[in-house]
Amino acid sequence: MHCDVVVVELLPKNEWRGKISTLTEAQGEEKSGESGDSQPLPTGRVVGILQRNWRDYVVTFPPRDGTQPQSRNSQRILAVPWDHRIPKIRISTQQADALQDHRVMVRIDSWESTSLYPNGHSVRVLGRAGELETEVQTILIENCIHVPPFSDAQLKEMPVSSPEKPWQVDPVQVAERRDLRDSHLVFSVDPKGCEDVDDTLSVRSFADGKLLELGVHIADVTHFVSEGSLTDLEARTRATTYYLADRRYDMLPAVLSADLCSLLGGVDRYAMSVLWELDAHTLAVNQVWFGRTIIRSSYQLHYELAQALLNGEQAEVAELGQLGSEEKDVKLSELTQALETLTHVARHLRAQRDRGGALELEGVEVRAQLDEDGNITALVPRQPLEVHETVAECMIYANHWVARKIQESFPHQALLRYHPPPRQEFFSQLVESAKAGGYTIDTRTNKALADSLDRAVDPQDPLVNRLLRMMTTQAMSEALYFSTGAQSVDQFYHYGLALDRYTHFTSPIRRYADVVVHRLLSAALTAERGGGPGRALSSNKQLEEMAQHINNKNRAAKRAQKISTELFQCLYFKERDPQTDQRCVADAVIYSIRDNGVLVFVSEYGVKGPVYMKNREGQVVAAGPDGSCEWQSGSVRRFSDHITTTSSCGTSTFRLFDHVTVRISVHSSHCHADRLNLEVVSNQPYRSAATQQPSSQGRSQLVQEVVRLAEEAYQQAQEKAARRPKLSREEREFSQSKTPNLYSLLEEVRELALMDPDMIPQVCASTA
Repeated sequence: MHCDVVVVELLPKNEWRGKISTLTEAQGEEKSGESGDSQPLPTGRVVGILQRNWRDYVVTFPPRDGTQPQSRNSQRILAVPWDHRIPKIRISTQQADALQDHRVMVRIDSWESTSLYPNGHSVRVLGRAGELETEVQTILIENCIHVPPFSDAQLKEMPVSSPEKPWQVDPVQVAERRDLRDSHLVFSVDPKGCEDVDDTLSVRSFADGKLLELGVHIADVTHFVSEGSLTDLEARTRATTYYLADRRYDMLPAVLSADLCSLLGGVDRYAMSVLWELDAHTLAVNQVWFGRTIIRSSYQLHYELAQALLNGEQAEVAELGQLGSEEKDVKLSELTQALETLTHVARHLRAQRDRGGALELEGVEVRAQLDEDGNITALVPRQPLEVHETVAECMIYANHWVARKIQESFPHQALLRYHPPPRQEFFSQLVESAKAGGYTIDTRTNKALADSLDRAVDPQDPLVNRLLRMMTTQAMSEALYFSTGAQSVDQFYHYGLALDRYTHFTSPIRRYADVVVHRLLSAALTAERGGGPGRALSSNKQLEEMAQHINNKNRAAKRAQKISTELFQCLYFKERDPQTDQRCVADAVIYSIRDNGVLVFVSEYGVKGPVYMKNREGQVVAAGPDGSCEWQSGSVRRFSDHITTTSSCGTSTFRLFDHVTVRISVHSSHCHADRLNLEVVSNQPYRSAATQQPSSQGRSQLVQEVVRLAEEAYQQAQEKAARRPKLSREEREFSQSKTPNLYSLLEEVRELALMDPDMIPQVCASTA
């Protein structure tokens, strides 16, 4: 994303480089280099740059060290970029002292071939480094995410919905749509506190129980967002809703995303629906219907509540709170029956995909829980529930059938999503780790991979299978959107889901790809009613360009979400003494062996990272008789399934999938992002595996503490700002003074004269 277009010369094969198997400072990532353990990869060198793609960068002005020019009003400072891959950027500013320890957004103006550093100028001051809001803005800018408030012109396109003038369904729409409000029990199941409800479900029995009807009902965003409107153009630019650990930036204005398009309980809403008629016994599809509907969701459930109902537990459903006991029991029984039927259908759908080779993957998904006021109450790793799979399976089914429909109607201009098979070499860590643990992983096909993962189970430690699935996820290729005219039909296959065609239809509030698919489906249905071929909305080239744009934005959204989670983890541990605070000590499991250490997973906090067995001073980790570890002089040796350290205390062994105790601290960086540091303190588990359950209370305290510290820091900054002299508009917005004096201009002349003598007469003339 935003990369330069370069010319690369391929090196001779004997100069190709593989991967070094030692730990690096970048959170345990492998770095390229020579290695006898891995297959060398094609390697080249950049020999030319055809096109520059500059973007905005965030830099930090370092503290004054006495080496910078001492010009009173104008200084040329080498600012340090937040991204450690970018060289220092030379900035001319008249506010160098005021900007020390601040993060600033800059743009690069030029980069002379004779200079090590590019030249740039400051655009906007973000705030003091380390403050929560400053770091959040840094994450957005570094990932090229631009989410300004929606403009007045965009908001004027929105329908009116207020307490004084509530929105109502249009009688014309009632006549044109299929009305499901009285005939179908519709409900949603989402995370607790969800505002943007994209999807609802329904299931009912008819024909004396011989038939079932499964329904997936999706917010009809395209009714409110016309193609080519200002709102549509903004949504296309954003391409997705951006979710960070403590907030989100919507793709659509709130009047749509949280109100009129959100399928909230007890209100009439427009929807795009898919209804399947199924044989009640075999669950075979008899027929399928696509179209626009009007629905009224009866229940707005969250996952934990739905699972409790399925488990037969006592649970309070808010929508039934005002009913009498008898009526309440009847409706609760009706809802529970619908959930049970839905679960039965979803299990069947999942079994179908499993037979085709569908993969059950695992990731480290940490999400922020919000209360009714939008405040964070917890930051918790997602706990798997069967109802998660039930809802997901129904959404996958709808996406698959819509993909078939639009691809058949528009063979060369449909927006689908494909997942290519991973390259076999990407499975090397998974296969080696599994083999060392006594398991065999077959990666020849997705079916073989899925079956072997199902067999790789340690009855004593469920984390083993979870870690193997996490490594499988890491080896996967990226799923991408594409135009059907840009790929051959045999490339449409989705490897992970084991489906021949797939798209995204079920989340148009937060994904622009789904908006495009809704329009394609509407066009296909219109053509079907008219009896003629449908007219494509875009050419293959236009659709492919849009697909690439959406793919880029999705990558940015994923990176921002990941970095945001890491930010909160660092802010939490940064204020704690790792030597005395027990919250900084946790259980970790070893999932990979390296030459100088191991990679571990801390399930309590959802953290993965390196643990070094040998430090830069040459000392190694030595375990005492009680398991406690300390640094001593010695040596380290790596084996396929374990690593040993030898010192005066003897030999210590750390095996793959062992549980160890680690201490978590923060490696602070003034100019870059902080990162967590993991150090082994015992070769014994911190807790027994049976009691190693994620503590939601601890994570709730984590987020609440981070927010509290951020608020205190903000108040202190406000008090300090009140004592400072008031700055002019130029100083506030551009960090520049109003009128540079003669001394500062002459300093510029002195510096520029060394590089460009032709500029001296011009500058002198301007100062005369």
